[in-house]
Amino acid sequence: MAAEPSAPLLAAPLLNRQIFFFLVSIVFFGHGQEVETGSFPLLMPHVRPLKAETYLCTPIRIDNNKVFYITGFVPNATMQTAHHMLIYGCSRPGSNEAVWNCGEMTAKQPGLEQASPCASGASVIYAWAMDAPPLELPKDVGFPVGGHTETSYLVLQVHYASVEKFRDGSTDDSGVFLHYTNRPQGKTAGVLLMATGGVIPPKSTTHMEVACEIKDDIVIHPFAFRTHTHSLGQAVSGYRVREVHGQDEWTLIGKRDPQLPQMFYPVFNSMTIQPGDIVASRCTMKSNRWRFTTVGPTNEHEMCNFYLMYWVDGKRSLKQKKCVSVGPPLSYWRTYPLRNIPEDASTLE
Repeated sequence: MAAEPSAPLLAAPLLNRQIFFFLVSIVFFGHGQEVETGSFPLLMPHVRPLKAETYLCTPIRIDNNKVFYITGFVPNATMQTAHHMLIYGCSRPGSNEAVWNCGEMTAKQPGLEQASPCASGASVIYAWAMDAPPLELPKDVGFPVGGHTETSYLVLQVHYASVEKFRDGSTDDSGVFLHYTNRPQGKTAGVLLMATGGVIPPKSTTHMEVACEIKDDIVIHPFAFRTHTHSLGQAVSGYRVREVHGQDEWTLIGKRDPQLPQMFYPVFNSMTIQPGDIVASRCTMKSNRWRFTTVGPTNEHEMCNFYLMYWVDGKRSLKQKKCVSVGPPLSYWRTYPLRNIPEDASTLE
C-alpha cells in the first residue's frame, strides 16, 4: 500500500509511514509466489484540532496494481483524545488535501477544506470508540482493497470532542495500524451500518428503530457487531427477522450497553442472513433533559448505530452498505410492520 503524494506540510509524516511499512513487512517466497504481510499505519499526521467537536479526515491511496486484504485493526488512540474513529473505504476521497474538515454541522478547523470522507464509493470498514481493544478478523477473512476492488482509498475520520489536550500546542497522531496481506483470502468481509434519524422528547424513554430487507442474492455470515450512541443510550440490540410459517422469527445478533467500550464483539448466535431476511436494530434512549434531542454529530446530539460485520464466501459482498430510517416519531418496527417483537429487545439480559 502506498501513500498519496502530499503537500510539503505532510511530507515527513508520510515518509515515516513508508519507512514503517518497509520495516514491518514480511515477504515469503514459496511455490513461485511472493506473499507480503505486515502492518501499515493509517494515522493523523500530527494535527492540532483547535475547536471541540471537530471532525478531521486524512487519506491513503492503495496501490492499484495489487489487491491487499486487511485482516486486523490495532487502534492507536485514547478516549481522552479521540471521541471515536471511523475508517472508510472510498473509490475517491472527499478531498485531495492531506487533511480536511469532514463533519457536518460541527466545528471547522480554520484553513482546511470542508468535504465528506468519500466523494464516491463510501463504505465503513472499521469503527472505534471508548478505548476499544484491537480487532483481528477470523481465519481466511479479509477486507479486499486496492487493485480491481472498489476501494482505491482508505480514509481515517477522527472526532475530537474535546481539545483541552492541545491547548499547549501538542499535536495528535491518533489512528489505526492495519494488518494486511496480499495472500488471497477465501472469505470477503463487509460491514452493514444500521442507523436512524429522529427526535428524543424531554424526560422520556424512546425507542429508535430501523429495519431493512436483504435483497442482494447473497448469503452473509455475521461474526461481529458494534453499537454506538452518545450519552442517552441505554441498550442497543440487533436481530435477524425471518418469516417462518407466516410468523416473524427473531434471532438475536447481539445487544450491548453503548456506554461500555464500543468495540466489535462476537455475535450472540451463529447464523446466516439470506435474501428476504430482515435485519432490525433498536436503540433504547433515556433522556432526563428538559429539551428535545435530535440525531447529529456532537455530544449535544444523539446517534443510534448498529454495525454488523460479516463474511461471505468468495469475492462478493453486499451492495447494500446501509440500512437507515427516519426514526421517531415517524418510523418504528411496528410501522415496517414487524410482528412478534421480542419483549427483551430493550434490556441487557
